[in-house]
Amino acid sequence: MERQDKENKIGLKTIDELLDMRFFIPNYQRGYRWTKRQVTDLLNDINEFDADKDGFYCLQPLVVKQRKEDMLSKIHDAKSIEEVKNLLKGDWEVIDGQQRLTTIYILLTCLGKRDPYSLEYATRSDSATFLQKMDETKSEQNIDYHFMTQAKNTITEWLQSDFDKSAFLKKLLMKVKFIWYESIDEDPIKVFTRLNIGKIALTNSELVKALFLNSSNFGDKEEYSLRLKQQEIASEWDEIEYTLQNDEFWMFLHDEGYKSPTRIDFIFDLICEQNALGIQAFDDKKKKDQMIGTDEYRTFRYFYEYFNAPYPKEGTEQRRLRTESAWKIVKSYYQTFNEWFDDLELYHYIGFLVACGKQNTSIIEELVEEWKKLNDKEEFLRYLKRKIKNIKGIKDIVENINYQYKEDGSDKTDCRPVLLFHNIQTVINQNHTQRNNEKYKISVFYKFPFHLYKLEKWDVEHINSNIDNQENDENTRKEWLLNVYISADSHTREKISDYFAIKENGVDKKNELFEEIQKAFPNHEDWTPEDKNRIGNYALLDSSTNRSYGNTIFSAKRRIIIGKDKGVLIPVPKFKDGQLITSEEKDANSSFVPPCTKQVFLKYFSSTASDNNYWTKSDAEAYKNDIQACLDKLNEK
Repeated sequence: MERQDKENKIGLKTIDELLDMRFFIPNYQRGYRWTKRQVTDLLNDINEFDADKDGFYCLQPLVVKQRKEDMLSKIHDAKSIEEVKNLLKGDWEVIDGQQRLTTIYILLTCLGKRDPYSLEYATRSDSATFLQKMDETKSEQNIDYHFMTQAKNTITEWLQSDFDKSAFLKKLLMKVKFIWYESIDEDPIKVFTRLNIGKIALTNSELVKALFLNSSNFGDKEEYSLRLKQQEIASEWDEIEYTLQNDEFWMFLHDEGYKSPTRIDFIFDLICEQNALGIQAFDDKKKKDQMIGTDEYRTFRYFYEYFNAPYPKEGTEQRRLRTESAWKIVKSYYQTFNEWFDDLELYHYIGFLVACGKQNTSIIEELVEEWKKLNDKEEFLRYLKRKIKNIKGIKDIVENINYQYKEDGSDKTDCRPVLLFHNIQTVINQNHTQRNNEKYKISVFYKFPFHLYKLEKWDVEHINSNIDNQENDENTRKEWLLNVYISADSHTREKISDYFAIKENGVDKKNELFEEIQKAFPNHEDWTPEDKNRIGNYALLDSSTNRSYGNTIFSAKRRIIIGKDKGVLIPVPKFKDGQLITSEEKDANSSFVPPCTKQVFLKYFSSTASDNNYWTKSDAEAYKNDIQACLDKLNEK
């Protein structure tokens, strides 16, 4: 059966290979608009590339589609063998890349290559003639001519530099390559729209996918078997991408802000950086960088080298096996991440390390290497715990649970890893307890939501406010009185009502009455700056909640935290005409409240019930002890 090649074709073409080809710029594209800066940047980049070394300078993708025309009649009318050869190169509709293609054309003509390839413009048919002659007297007839003339003048001025132009031309022809992407899409306008509306460039994964699905990778299979194998890879590819698009899965391994719209690129980037395909020449990192570059299409060129490097005595069967081997490696990375995600301890410890790291890809790269090397879960867990213990912030508290943070708060973020780990280990402990309870018979576990942790940008916040004399200003006093009113006895409530009834000029009387009211709440304590700046007085909170209460008192923070968790706004009671006015709760945006933060404001760690209006020293001590118990888990074998 005759094979129909219906997959996108991918490759690399030197500028020399484009000579005498025919390109058509359709009317859905805008005209030529490159600025002086863009032209100069391209010239400098090509010039700075060392042509004596391995590798090449790679231009961004040239996306084309073959135009269906009456080729036989054109060949019949050809006047020479050379014209026939050129006709066989085909007519190509340029979907994306025409700005570079036009610039390279102008550069070649400036270097003495007349009519290097054919450029036909649907919108302005005279543009091709103008490009050939570049009559500057017509440069202002339309905007395309203006920019083409500007590009020519920029190139001419740049070429006046004292260097070997013939060597530059040779480098341009033989060492500069386009990524050649031949689309089989029936509607090139759709392809153009995707690539240009919002500037969604071709990703490495799209280019690599074309390499994997190339028909020649599957030996001499019949049409049906070939399509079946291609469909198998395409289906597994979609499954991987679908899983990675789940933010719960993705942000366990990443921060927000990943640029590529397709997330499977991440796996291909790792394979490239680790040379997981075992390309011998790339064991030398310096040589690898020279050959595949360091730009955004580095990963594609790595896979291109794998699929297209000459392999001695390789037949179609060997190429099929090599393709299947590469795909197994891709799947092995995905399966590793799935295994991590589905394991209680691996998920939380790896997610913690990624969340605390600044360069996620390098962290994952290191973890994958260690995972492969150890090949033993328990040994890998011990490795993870050692890494956690050495994290800045964790190490300080492991060595001294009473570590003193600076009074000005300049180093309080150092305890963020400690507070995050406390939440992580608490979740692990609770899951272990439930799993070990025969009554529950839980097969799945509750996961700490790393995606919410990263999206909501958590801060480190004092539990007991860090300001001095926090109930000495009028606004804070009113906040405190309204919060304690509900839990006060009837006699104290009357005093609170009297306080609000006093006019503003009765300062002395208000001070005296406030001191009397305070005596009804014996848990009020004086905290030293040292007390306030130890780990027992810090908690994690999302930044919006943190800003909403600032340095307010514990009871107000508690009200806000409970409201955030419930998704409601709990209003503070108000006094009007001597009467306490209460409002109903209103629906509000909820924020994920970390479990240990919630437990702090519910006094979960304290052995005895204490006044909910205050965070006491004994509360802080109990909280600190629980943090210590979680850190001790890092020492378990």
